[in-house]
Amino acid sequence: MKIALIPGDGIGPEIIDAAVKVLNAVGRFEYETCCAGGAAIDRFGDPLPESELSRMKRCDAVLMGALGGPKWDSLPGNKRPEAGLLRLRKGLGVFANLRPVKIYEALKEASPLKTVDGVDFIIVRELIGGIYFGRRTEGDESACDTMEYSAQEVKRINEVACRLARARRKSVTSVDKANVLASSRLWRKQTEAFYAAHPDITLNHLYVDNAAMQLILNPKQFDVIVTENMFGDILSDEASVLTGSIGMLPSASVGHPGEIALYEPIHGSAPDIAGKGIANPIATILSAALMLRFSFEMEKEAAAVEAAVEAVLNKGVRTVDLGGGADALGTEAVTEAILKEIG
Repeated sequence: MKIALIPGDGIGPEIIDAAVKVLNAVGRFEYETCCAGGAAIDRFGDPLPESELSRMKRCDAVLMGALGGPKWDSLPGNKRPEAGLLRLRKGLGVFANLRPVKIYEALKEASPLKTVDGVDFIIVRELIGGIYFGRRTEGDESACDTMEYSAQEVKRINEVACRLARARRKSVTSVDKANVLASSRLWRKQTEAFYAAHPDITLNHLYVDNAAMQLILNPKQFDVIVTENMFGDILSDEASVLTGSIGMLPSASVGHPGEIALYEPIHGSAPDIAGKGIANPIATILSAALMLRFSFEMEKEAAAVEAAVEAVLNKGVRTVDLGGGADALGTEAVTEAILKEIG
């Protein structure tokens, strides 16, 4: 099995290195190191050269660190690292972003909220449609971004949400803004039609503003949340606060079953701590575990990695972002602790 590695920018190379060590502890893989984001701008003048995308497509899965940083903020929008990320998602055809949100008992006190007991849900975000990919105009006096969805796009993202819900607690919450947006009214209509054919799944609807509030007031109510691109981007970052640190949350971006998928932590490149050896590698390591599960069907190995992470947290291993203070461990020490648990 061949994995395309995108170290990316900032702390990306450090956390990718940690994830590779963990992958090598549970299996045998080939690696192809590829370039995207700011690093690709510096090297090629393009945040995602077609040659790099072609190399990734010849692999079985893609594992990415983080892209972007203030160094490239002055570039035009279509030349920035984020533009490369959008093109990467579109180029790979990964239309569903999966972001599991689980509270570890050992980290419960790290959460700023008191409502996190028993929280275990997953956000399914439509990834290659909506306002980020719609028609746009841009000028000095006015600009326009268009949110557009087709019935087929809504159906295929709900197919992913339905499969996940059926393996969990069989509950889906669809998030939209159907009281205001035409695209959301289509979203709700097509979502209701889809689940009418899947009566074993309980479907609920929430407006996005209420969903944002409910994530704080009562996050335990959620099992699977499905929503469009921009709403999912915002809500999943909000949900990361529940865990105590954005450095804990992995993600998987998948397409149709059996096709190439992209795995990455949800956090950014943190250029302020790059090279200091203190970045939390856990989100990237857990992203690698999702890759083992979804792309390679290595459930035993994925579970072993996840159990090792939970074990080191239970033993008090903490990075700076988890409140480690003077006793905080660095990237390498946390990785070695996880490797020791894996055995």
